[in-house]
Amino acid sequence: MRLFFKGIIHVFCWFLFLFYTSAYCQSNTQIRGFVDASATYSSNGLFFSLGEQDLFITSDISDRLSFLGETVFKFDPFSETNFSVSIERIILKYNILGNHNILFGKHHTPVNYWNDTYHHGRVFFPTISRPLLFSSELFPLHTTGVSIQGLNLGPLKFGYDIMFGNGLGSTDVMDNDSYKSITLAGHIKPTNTLRIGVSYYHDVIDKGVELHNGQVMAWRLEENLVTGSIASFGKNVEFLVESMAGVTHTDSTGTRKSLSSYIYAGYKATEKIIPYIRYDNLRFQEGELGFHKNNTSSYLAGIRYQINYLAVIKLEYQHQRSEMLSPVNTVSTQFAIGF
Repeated sequence: MRLFFKGIIHVFCWFLFLFYTSAYCQSNTQIRGFVDASATYSSNGLFFSLGEQDLFITSDISDRLSFLGETVFKFDPFSETNFSVSIERIILKYNILGNHNILFGKHHTPVNYWNDTYHHGRVFFPTISRPLLFSSELFPLHTTGVSIQGLNLGPLKFGYDIMFGNGLGSTDVMDNDSYKSITLAGHIKPTNTLRIGVSYYHDVIDKGVELHNGQVMAWRLEENLVTGSIASFGKNVEFLVESMAGVTHTDSTGTRKSLSSYIYAGYKATEKIIPYIRYDNLRFQEGELGFHKNNTSSYLAGIRYQINYLAVIKLEYQHQRSEMLSPVNTVSTQFAIGF
């Protein structure tokens, strides 16, 4: 209950902030929302589920200063009300010079194309859900800190991100250890539909730190992630492949390596219908203590019906195999909208 009221207070303060800037700073403020609902059939039967309700706010406070806020309302079985409020992003962006910006707040860590491009509005996802590599316990989905960013530089439209912030063992308001995470990312856009990117992420989690999933680190762990991606979303063909190599080190087991990859392809059969496929593969070295070792592969085929830019229906079949569970076959459908 306390978490719920804290979230409401955060949202209320945002509205006060936006009201002030609208009234006195003549800001250009936009408020959007996104929501989705789904149905899934598997060997456990048929069930329906409510997705996230996303409140998305942007505001141009001045010619150089802008604000972005994203708050998600979602089901939480551990909450007293069964629902919780999550502040996903709060970003203050100041334009330094030309296409170079400095950003302060809570960000989506720019470690790969998916995390850097898609926010919590499922209407924009090419598939129903995120790739499996996002399920890794040590994937840095968010970072609270400061970053310098450059976009569309030179003929290849080079872009970069240099981020310094609280690491994986942190909360939105404090860091639980003295270490800070570092993210270095770069990409080029040779054409308007092609983006090629690489990134490096480094963090250290101290012994005794509690992670977001409740796991308490029994050892000091050093993590290094290297990611590469190629994304092409053309007029008819959609293609996205990303791979993340993870190297963790502890005094207990030494250095261990993991590899998480996925490949997505879609074809625009008509203006509104896009059939697609996706393959996911997670591989972890024996003795891995950072990531949850559960080698997994998944095959997915689906079709996306785009009613318009802000209304999409998706239908998917997925076959998933892992070393710890029996093979699972599911059929899912999702209706996602923006408003």
